[in-house]
Amino acid sequence: MPAAAVVLFNFSNSSYVHRVIELLKSNFNLDSEVIHPLINPSEFYSSERDQYYSTKILEKVIRAYDDRYDKILTLTDHDLFVPVLTFVFGEAQLTGKAAIVSSHRLHQEFYGLPSDDEVLLQRLEKEVLHEIGHTFGLKHCIDWNCVMHSSSNVDEIDIKPKDFCKTCSKKIPSL
Repeated sequence: MPAAAVVLFNFSNSSYVHRVIELLKSNFNLDSEVIHPLINPSEFYSSERDQYYSTKILEKVIRAYDDRYDKILTLTDHDLFVPVLTFVFGEAQLTGKAAIVSSHRLHQEFYGLPSDDEVLLQRLEKEVLHEIGHTFGLKHCIDWNCVMHSSSNVDEIDIKPKDFCKTCSKKIPSL
């Protein structure tokens, strides 16, 4: 059975890790192992942006765990960016091995709203499925009823379901 690493990079929502592992198993048939890496966050930090460069984090994690796992998912609480965008909820290698998801902008509190653990968990699950979907070669889907539909804000994450449409489902080998 394919193996996955769930790398916790300054991720404080440890109660959600079990749910993420279940998602990886049920949706992609991946057995997962949790890893607490010794990574210095300052390597990826941009003081100009007050954010962390997600592509560089992925590169570091891939170098560390590439030879041991079929897929590598990094979870973080850090606010992420890529140079051409203001922020990203996550990033993945298309048809590759690694993905990263940040919970930073998934929290209701980020938008001045009361904390809601259930909303946070639903958003996190959708983003994990979306980013790992990219590693299986899935591109953004035009179907709003597919988790692979692109989301530029949390409202768009909230609208879409936690499921892959029929077209995307057929492209994932384990589904």
